[in-house]
Amino acid sequence: MKVTLLRSAIDTAPGDDFQYLTTYLVNDCLAIDAGCLGLVGSPKRQSDVRDVLLTHSHLDHIASLPVFLENIYEGRADCVTIHASQAVLDCLQQDVFNNRVWPDFIAISEREPNSPFLKLAALDAGQTVEIQGVRVTPVEMNHIVPTFGYVLEDDSATVVIVSDTGPTDEIWMRANAARNLKAVFLEITFPNEMSQIADISKHLTTAMFGVELGKLTRPARVLTIHLKARYAEQISRELDELSLPNVELVQFGRVYEF
Repeated sequence: MKVTLLRSAIDTAPGDDFQYLTTYLVNDCLAIDAGCLGLVGSPKRQSDVRDVLLTHSHLDHIASLPVFLENIYEGRADCVTIHASQAVLDCLQQDVFNNRVWPDFIAISEREPNSPFLKLAALDAGQTVEIQGVRVTPVEMNHIVPTFGYVLEDDSATVVIVSDTGPTDEIWMRANAARNLKAVFLEITFPNEMSQIADISKHLTTAMFGVELGKLTRPARVLTIHLKARYAEQISRELDELSLPNVELVQFGRVYEF
């Protein structure tokens, strides 16, 4: 399984590579989140993505979805499918594709089934579906809006995308029970001194990251994600002080193979 966290800032100086927006690319054809999906690569390259899984409705995870759909539109029935919880699909209809923020691609697609912009597919927590050869299990996270993390499995590996969350348990139970677990992508959003805002927003500090990682009883690579750009260096120093094994800062744009 190949997983890449796409770069969200393209023309940056050396050392200024930060994660402002979130999109994972899996096996070049499946995206998780669309924060920067429509901003990276040519329309032809973007059109290789045929399915998009959304974790939740926050802007850094859906910001470029409308641009992506416009970029890859070819006016044919074989369009991209957006997979998400019903709560997220409802948000897309009410708050994005509402003819105010963006044209109503959902209504247009229903009215023109031979040339739709998108199809919608609702996901249920705990119900595994197969998408582009990957078995996908949505798991509810502890965030301030309905949020899924995803357990991704194929014949070679299991990879866990924890997504935005405060302290949580079920995804660790699933990771510990998974066959052939290879990697976990886990957030550190705030430095330790910002624990109060982390609690309010249901994110993790560096110390909370260490506690969550203690729930993982299986060996696996752990890649840290979602560091707030302004505090990334501070978080990195705090992470070094924890001396946790198998933990590394994710490299944006790198293709990880598991």
